[in-house]
Amino acid sequence: MQPSKPTPPRGRGIASNPRNRFEQTEYIPEPDSGIHDPNNKVQTRYFEDHTSDIISRNNSPDIPFSVGVNPYRGCEHGCVYCYARPTHEYLGFSSGLDFETKIMFKPKAPELLRKALGSRRWKPEPIAMSGVTDPYQPVERSLKITRGCLEVICAARQPVALITKNALIQRDIDLLAELAKWQCVVVNISITTLDSRLGRLMEPRTASPRQRLETVSKLRAAEIPVGVMIAPVIPGLNDEEIPSIIESAASAGALWFNTVPIRLPYSVKDVFRDWLQLNFPNKYEKIVSRIKDMRGGKLNDPNLRSRMRGEGIWPEQIKALRLLGLRRAKVVPYKATLTSEHFQPPESNGQMRMNFM
Repeated sequence: MQPSKPTPPRGRGIASNPRNRFEQTEYIPEPDSGIHDPNNKVQTRYFEDHTSDIISRNNSPDIPFSVGVNPYRGCEHGCVYCYARPTHEYLGFSSGLDFETKIMFKPKAPELLRKALGSRRWKPEPIAMSGVTDPYQPVERSLKITRGCLEVICAARQPVALITKNALIQRDIDLLAELAKWQCVVVNISITTLDSRLGRLMEPRTASPRQRLETVSKLRAAEIPVGVMIAPVIPGLNDEEIPSIIESAASAGALWFNTVPIRLPYSVKDVFRDWLQLNFPNKYEKIVSRIKDMRGGKLNDPNLRSRMRGEGIWPEQIKALRLLGLRRAKVVPYKATLTSEHFQPPESNGQMRMNFM
């Protein structure tokens, strides 16, 4: 049995800041600092990110997109398992509390995106929003950077794929419905559990399971292609819910369903283990053991051929549970597709450039 861990501040997923792997020094708060007081409220701080290029690219063979747009760095949702936490270390922050309380935002993202799509070097292909942190995290309600990007995307008829666990995406149904007319959008709603208590523990500042199902329903009512990502699947914690999630989401109108087993790169391993020990001490050994079983004896497997699937009996069980859910829900196979054939490159002044043959 592992030693008990401190309780996170109110409304936060993590109780501490693990050491940044790029830094030589580490900040350890005094015991009476209040940081581990569950009644203490840690305020979120926002910093402008003056990036000059909004398009990011990857060549990973196990990621289904090569181009991404991320309006934010860090994520206030505070999901304890988030594989993106270590990206905050590139900024000199920690992957713990810093990741969910120190948010970088890109106010010029729409302008930069318009410039990128208007460049003659741009070859139209689907853009993912966001491949790292959620484009609809709480501050988006006031900053509207994601909406600004979608306005540019909609005007250009640029194909886009979105993934979120926030009901705020309903605000942009007008733009998404217009994109859907041109076969230029697919949306994935992340649903990890139907248990509201577990959801609050794992994902403290996200929409409830009920709100996410309602979001699926409202997007589908607007004829927007919507699927569900059951990710991450944590063996021994939420894997048994896979059939129920599929049945509920299918009833709400979801068209496709994907599962991804939990990934714990770098310091996320420690963040997750601390959280697990605090909230589910009786399940700690079982869950950790099962994760190691599907990750070659370790808590993380960076191999590009297996990191999204895992290996061994537990990934096979996840697959079986998914198939069971599909059968129960009588899901008809559906393949989401995007097209660039209607793309209209914008000029830098926001007008559309005419194409002459």
